[in-house]
Amino acid sequence: MRIRATVAAVSGALALSALVVPSAAQAGDAHGAIGSVADAARAAQSDSAVQSGAKSGARSLAVANTAGQLNLTFSKFTVNGGKPIAVGTAATKIVPTTFTVTHGADVNIFASNFELGVGLYRGSFDTPANELYGDVAPTCKKVSSTVATCTGRIAVSPVYDLIGNSDATTWKGMGFAVDYNGENPDNPDPSKIGFALQDGLGSTRVQRFSKLTVDAAPEPVKKGKTITVTGKLSRANFDDLKYHGYATQSVKLQFRKKTSSTYTTLKTIKTSSTGTLKTTAKASVDGYWRYSFAGTASTPAVTTAGDFVDVK
Repeated sequence: MRIRATVAAVSGALALSALVVPSAAQAGDAHGAIGSVADAARAAQSDSAVQSGAKSGARSLAVANTAGQLNLTFSKFTVNGGKPIAVGTAATKIVPTTFTVTHGADVNIFASNFELGVGLYRGSFDTPANELYGDVAPTCKKVSSTVATCTGRIAVSPVYDLIGNSDATTWKGMGFAVDYNGENPDNPDPSKIGFALQDGLGSTRVQRFSKLTVDAAPEPVKKGKTITVTGKLSRANFDDLKYHGYATQSVKLQFRKKTSSTYTTLKTIKTSSTGTLKTTAKASVDGYWRYSFAGTASTPAVTTAGDFVDVK
């Protein structure tokens, strides 16, 4: 359980080997069977820095070589259409990515021994606290001899990829590429492969998926009588992979007449220490009652469907 997340907690760099973008031939092998493209790029970068006396983690581009830093950059990175990534407690969340690759004319990104992809990390680039990658290889389309546009995806399994609630935060985008130059991808010699690593591609947020319920009673009710509207706001907990009530959060009670299409906010109340909601209102006409939560940085907005009350 949480194999990759456990590794990430021990060593961010080593965690890259647990879930990477596979080659086209191995794209169905969801959790990284090919020896880690990103990890290979980091190893090659580290070897290159040692050989050149440069600071480890430097990301300045050098002239394209068969081995060493590739003349390749990533740009126009998007993830999930610019929206936060809301993750629950069980199902794998898969979101799309897009990016552009610009490279030297002598860098063949479509070669059989060339791999590239994008990912997300939190913490520092050189020693990330956790990383997220795709479960299939991205697809790239040639635009010119030196430019390609690519589409891919990020897969987030709460069981295997998330360490805990600390992952509900801002993540940064990074890109990586490796030209294996005939080396075995499972055990390449870092000094013999070409590589590119780039951070600062953008950012997104991972959020704890939220749920909200509503129940207006009694139903039916006599005109002018009081109804009680109850409900509960809960959200995913990445520590124990369960849902727990979200305490002391402001939630709007809203109503729309049966003959209307517009909801009106009647009052704002706060959830209890266990996330429950309870308030009262006068019933005057047939209509729908609902709760609406605006969301927070770590938790997405959520609104219930309307609960109809027949007024006699």
